Amino acid sequence: MDNQQQFWELIKHSIINYDINIANIPVTKILLCALIIVITQASKQFFFSVIIRRLELLASIDKTPLDDELIDILKPPAGWLILLAGVWIGELILAPQFGTQVTHLIEKVINFLVVSTGAYIVYHVSPLLGKVLRKFAASTETELDNLLLPYLPRLFQITAILVVAIKAAEVLLGASASALIGLLGGAGVAFGLLIKDVIYDWFCTVIIFFDKLYRPGDRLVIEGIDGFVNVLEIGLRSTKLRVAKWNSIQKIPNSKMITGIVENWTQNPSDKSSYGINFTLKVEGLCANKSAAIYQALQDIPKEIDIISENCQVRLEGIDANAHVFRLRAFTSDFNKYYDAEVAINLAIIHLLENESIEQSKVSLIAEADKY
Repeated sequence: MDNQQQFWELIKHSIINYDINIANIPVTKILLCALIIVITQASKQFFFSVIIRRLELLASIDKTPLDDELIDILKPPAGWLILLAGVWIGELILAPQFGTQVTHLIEKVINFLVVSTGAYIVYHVSPLLGKVLRKFAASTETELDNLLLPYLPRLFQITAILVVAIKAAEVLLGASASALIGLLGGAGVAFGLLIKDVIYDWFCTVIIFFDKLYRPGDRLVIEGIDGFVNVLEIGLRSTKLRVAKWNSIQKIPNSKMITGIVENWTQNPSDKSSYGINFTLKVEGLCANKSAAIYQALQDIPKEIDIISENCQVRLEGIDANAHVFRLRAFTSDFNKYYDAEVAINLAIIHLLENESIEQSKVSLIAEADKY
């Protein structure tokens, strides 16, 4: 009995005092690392058989496939993180035997693998995020989120790739990684200067939506374009227009569209739509009685045309050289009959001049479109 007790005391004393080494590593630490490997595998098995299985059962209750896809994405990186946790604990135990330099390198590698695992999760979860954001955008009334949200998943994926690249540079290049990051930062600034106009257009897109300057389907009058244009699409950088006069497509940068060149005919200042047409009539050689008769007849024209509102405005503006200048503004509530109203008023004025026996050579008649 005493011999057995002495034997176990010797074994215990040898283990505690690290007297038994294998490749300069104490047996106790080797046994402890082996125990950590067993615990790591057991934890991994427990995680997948209990926690993941429980999450799958909860996900099966929901009818949407997004949670099932999320669990499938998280399975591999979860196992990697458990394994890395075991490696990290083993590295802490064996650090004195590895030395400072090797230990520092192992820590950097483990850190890189952890960051890469997180980037893997972000990269593969981003498409699911895109699906969720599309559902969210469909439930909102604003159109800006419909335009911007599809780009967010791609932004997250690019960010994940850049983070992994920077961490890899730190592991492979060490101290020179900061110089590489500075170089990339300088290149980013230079690239930003090159695309500053594009970035400015992006911010102008936000202004267009928040200030509600126009929306797809609106009719606009734009400085430099003859006639009306219809807004087909508001892109992230430019607005796609259909020029009604030529039935052609034109794209204008959004930075130009916020500079005051846009006149929106669809957004009316009142609840009832009203579109105005201005007419300038100059007649030479009129006497006072003739001018009064023409002034009264112009006021009666809208009453005879059913697509014109009766609240017209007539002004005898004055005398230009030898001509009396009349200005008439009429209104129509139906934009689809806007040009029909213009034609009807022109014909009515021509009949008026004929009834007053006024020679056409003495007349100047100009119709100008203008929003009321």
